[in-house]
Amino acid sequence: MKLDRIDIKILHELQKNGRITNVELAELVNLSPSPCLMRVKKLQQEGFIEGYSAQINVSKLGQTLTVFTEVTLKNHRQIDFARFLAVVGKIDQVIECHLVSGGYDYLIKFVTAGIGEYQGIMERLTDMDIGIDKYFSFVVLKSPIVKTHMPLTSLFPL
Repeated sequence: MKLDRIDIKILHELQKNGRITNVELAELVNLSPSPCLMRVKKLQQEGFIEGYSAQINVSKLGQTLTVFTEVTLKNHRQIDFARFLAVVGKIDQVIECHLVSGGYDYLIKFVTAGIGEYQGIMERLTDMDIGIDKYFSFVVLKSPIVKTHMPLTSLFPL
């Protein structure tokens, strides 16, 4: 499916407000409601829209700790990457995991209840012998800028 300018606008508006009504969305993208709904359904069917969720203000729930961790693996065969990801992917506190270029292999974002929980996770991972050579932890002190949407209209100008 090739996206046009209206599809990008629909995606842009939906990521800003997933609870917007179809009528409101249609107005914002200059369509009538019926064609707008058809486009949204097509975007969902084609996998451009993976789902909808609520953005939770975790700080209202209690104290948390965010840690970015650089992980370097001992070996770099496909089986080594797969073994590592199979384990890390099951850890609820892992919010993001990125295979990156440069001086290490993965950049992982953890959100935990505190430093003790994070350290316990890392100790279990190193004890499991899943190929971790070394890791470096960066504790987040403050997050002055956090965006929950992609700049679609800048990335894909039509």
